[in-house]
Parts: sequence; C-alpha cells; structure tokens
Amino acid sequence: MKTLLANQSEKLNQEHIINDFSIEVATVNGSGSQSSNSVLMRSLFHMGIPVSGKNLFPSNISGLPTWFTIRLSEKGYLAYKTNKDFLVAMNPQTAIEDVKGLAKNGVCISPAELNLPAIRQDVIHYAIPFNDLVLQVTDNFKLKKLVINMIYVGVVAQILGIEEKEIENSIAQQFDGKAKAIDLNLKAVKIGLNYAQENLVKTDPYRVSRIDKTTDKIIIDGNSACALGAMFSGVSVVTWYPITPSTSVCESLIDYLKEFRLTKDNKATFAVIQAEDELAAIGMAIGAGFSGCRSMTATSGPGLSLMAEFVGFAYFTEIPVVIFDIQRVGPSTGMPTRTSQGDMLSAYYLSHGDTKHICVIPGSVEECYSLTLEAFDLAEQFQTPVFVMSDLDLGMNNWMSNTFNYPTQPLNRGKVLTAKDLEKLGQFMRYKDVDGDGIPYRTLPGTNHPGAGYFVRGSGHTEAATYTEKPQDYVNLMERLSKKINTAKEKFLPKPQIHLAKNAKHSIIGYGSSDFAIQEARDYLSQAKIDTNYLRLRSLPLGNEVKDYLTKSDTIFVIEQNRDSQMLNIIASEFPDLAHKLISIRHFDGLPIDAMGIYNQILTKCQ
Repeated sequence: MKTLLANQSEKLNQEHIINDFSIEVATVNGSGSQSSNSVLMRSLFHMGIPVSGKNLFPSNISGLPTWFTIRLSEKGYLAYKTNKDFLVAMNPQTAIEDVKGLAKNGVCISPAELNLPAIRQDVIHYAIPFNDLVLQVTDNFKLKKLVINMIYVGVVAQILGIEEKEIENSIAQQFDGKAKAIDLNLKAVKIGLNYAQENLVKTDPYRVSRIDKTTDKIIIDGNSACALGAMFSGVSVVTWYPITPSTSVCESLIDYLKEFRLTKDNKATFAVIQAEDELAAIGMAIGAGFSGCRSMTATSGPGLSLMAEFVGFAYFTEIPVVIFDIQRVGPSTGMPTRTSQGDMLSAYYLSHGDTKHICVIPGSVEECYSLTLEAFDLAEQFQTPVFVMSDLDLGMNNWMSNTFNYPTQPLNRGKVLTAKDLEKLGQFMRYKDVDGDGIPYRTLPGTNHPGAGYFVRGSGHTEAATYTEKPQDYVNLMERLSKKINTAKEKFLPKPQIHLAKNAKHSIIGYGSSDFAIQEARDYLSQAKIDTNYLRLRSLPLGNEVKDYLTKSDTIFVIEQNRDSQMLNIIASEFPDLAHKLISIRHFDGLPIDAMGIYNQILTKCQ
C-alpha cells in the first residue's frame, strides 16, 4: 500500500489550504484530552504558526461532551471561527452532530466503529481503529482512556505535516519531569503517526508549514496574566471564594506568590484566604485595603451580586480594593462555562444609591497583565474599588500574545500621610478636598501620631469623619465623590484605542475580548468596500475622547456580548445628545463572538 506522503501529490484534487483553518477536537470532559490538545496547539505554535485555543466545556466535573478548537491563521487572526474545517470526532455521544457541523469538503478523523462516512459523503473521512491501536501502547484500562488521545495527536500530525520533533518537545513540556508519562505518550503518538503513514491516503487540502510568526510570542490565558499583574502590583492580601470562571485567577496567583514572594527563610510576604462565601471575601479584602495592604478578590456575576453592599461601603468610605470580574452568562446560575459581557451595567453602578465605579476593560491577555498593574495604582490613588472587567473567553482560553513588559514605575500609593506629614500639617480631616481634585488624604492604621485616627462609617459623615445627617453635608460628600471619579476619567484612566480609516462613513465601538473578532471583521468589511473607524474602550467612566469620536461619526455600531446592549446604554446615558447615532450589534449565545457574525450584521445594516 502506498504511504500517505507518497500519495499526497497525486491524490489531491483541491487547492492546498496552508496554515489557515481550524481544528476541532470533540471528546468527553474528564477524559484527559486537555493534555493532548495542548500538545497539538503548542506544536503548531513552535512551528511559528499563530494559534489560539478555545475550550468549550460543560459545567459538570466529567462525563459530558467538550470541544477544543485550535485556530491557525497565518494572518494572526485569533478570534473564534464558527466554520469547522478539520474535526477529530472522538465522542460517540456527539459524533453525528459534530460531523454534520463540518464545512463541505472538511475533514473528519473518527474511530472506525462509529461509521461516520455513512453520515456525510461530502466530507473527507479518515476512520481509525483507535481501540486496536491503543492496545499496542498499554492494556491498563485507566491508561487506555488517556493515551488514546495521544494516538489522535499522531494521526493529525501525520495528516497535516506537524513536525515530529515539535510534538516531542511539546510532550516533554506538558509532562515536565515525569519520565514515564513522557515515554508512554511519545509511544502513543508514534503509533498514531505510523498508522497514518502506512494506511491512509491523503485526499484533503489542509497543510501546515513552518513559518516565523511567533518569535518573541507566548501562549497564556487571561486569568494567568491577571495573576501576574497582581503579583507585580505588590498585592499582599488575596481573599476569594471559588467560582467559574474566576477561580484560576487566584489559583495561578497562589502559585506565582509561592514561587516569587517568599523570603529567603521561606516566609510568606502575602496572605491568601479562601473565604466561606463572596460576602466574606470582599469584606476581608476591604478590611485589608483599609489597613494599607494592596488587596483583591476575584469573582463572576453571581458573586458580584452578593458583593453589592460591601462594594458600596468601600465606595462611600473610600477604601481601595481591586475586584476581578471574569464575566459569564447569566442571570442566576446561567451557563457557568459560557462567556458573556453581561456584567457591565451591574459592575459600573454596583450598590444601592448613587455610585459609579472605575472599571478597566482589558482587550487581550497582554492587557489583562498591564491593566491589572494600573488597577492597583488607581484603587489607591483614588481610594475606591476598581473593577477589572474580563470574561470567560479571555480569562480561561489560550491566546497568543506579545511578551509582557517588566514594570518600571514605582507603585502609586496615592495620598497617604505619614507621621512626619501630620506633624507639618497640624490638622488632618479625612474627607476634606484639599487639592480641588476630589481626592482626600488618608492615614493608615498604626501611624504613630495622635492626629492620625479617624472613624470609618457607612452612614453620613462630614469632612472630619464625624457622624452627620445634615442634607448639605450629604450633598457635599456625594458631589466630591463624583468629582473624584471625574478627575480619574479626565487624566488617569486608560485611554481608548482609536483606529481611523480614510473616507470611512461608519464607525465601530467595541471593548474587551470582542476586539479580536472586530479587527478581523473590519478587514472583511474593507474587502466589501465598507471602511470603518474603530474605537476600543479600555475603561469606564467614559472620557472626552469618546465624546469627540461620537461627535465626528454619523453611524456608530456598538458591538458587545450581551442581550440588553449594556455598553450602548452606558454611552447613551453619559452622552444623551449623541445617543441617536448608536446602533447595537449584539452577540449573546454564550459562544465567543466571531468575525463573520459581526461582518454579516454590519453588512446588512449598511445595505
């Protein structure tokens, strides 16, 4: 029988598709496929091919279907791609639906016993006897379930042309220090490679080829990037209650802190507390912020709801704390393992009464790191809660990124008075606006000066922190809090990124993880002779740059991942005279937003 490679040139009847397609692996949650999929993705990345990896998994521990999609794009597109090109259908429960979802002339690798060629004749099938092949690796029942995944890695590598040395390197990285696991998985990959080479005739157009587009790049998830940012920000108290999809922010941070923030005699310079619930977590974080620690917690929508009263307390009493909100589908429990941008309104106005919080909105894993650095400075500079608004897609999925810059600026602790400052000052009034920017001065507990103390209360208070219910005192306090946030908006918050196109008649506003799909959609629109301007929001409240952009645009599409056009409503509330220009482009099915969905909606509205 001719080998697969020998038959490549004579059997292909379609044009080659090189480094520009998606690979979807359909398996069962808890089957160990995460390791094999990571090996595939890393191997492609190490061949210099830009990739991203998205894991669509159920909200149970094991047994339900899960899908992992690797997107390869020589142009560097990293957004979710709805069109399925290359499928590895390992889950009998979903195999028929999975193969039906393939694009015409797509590729399906599947266990031979599933007989998927009978389901679709317009796709290219490679039926593999996985159950027989795995017996060549091991007869251990538990191990068979795991290493069978590495057999499909070998098959895919042979069919696509993934370099064997990169597979080997990725396995060594995945199972670092575990020699037996490395040997076992290498053996499984080799069996898959050999079977494909000796028994399959390649008739599909998909190929990979080494290029040089990932030099100085890394692959990382947004939650790990946030954790790195928190560590380099000098966080010293971390309080949390586990909730998908924010849990890995704190889990990753714990690992980093143990590695890099222990003293020479192995003592911790930090405290990490897993609380009994989200109420306790935010309460402890606020207490730590009051004491002078850089403190944080991480949560998602349901936890955010529980934190509302405490967050209002921190806003009103002016205590710094950083809150990571990794958004997921709601309301209620919603779909815990699906992505959304559905917490924008609730976070921005969280608490009863009049509140408006500083929010930073990362649009990439690089910004998950860099905006976290800014968030801790902003919290102390403005003595207020600051939200880092990420989402499940950005937080838990794998993204290619530039390397992160080591921080070069000192920590900005804001207006903190020492005993020497108090001695010179003579009189200290905790909530007095001395500089005209709305930001008062504060002292930290333990400051060795008789004038350093003050009362903290969630009820009405004067400039001197004494109790009051006088109407004018309350008005003065609330106006100063608003002035403080306006100072942040005008001078200190991360500015939006603006891309202008010549002669563009239409404009776009987006934010967060939607950026990847928007950038790609703009290219498609340009090819359709529809050029667009684009402003990506990076913080709330909105500054003058947004107002200027709205003023100069006639039609503005606001793209977001929620049902109720939450960001559009925020923009409309802050610039009501310009709200008539806004057109909502929504995506809220829980899957990551994709470029073609944006393209089709805008194209329809432009015609």
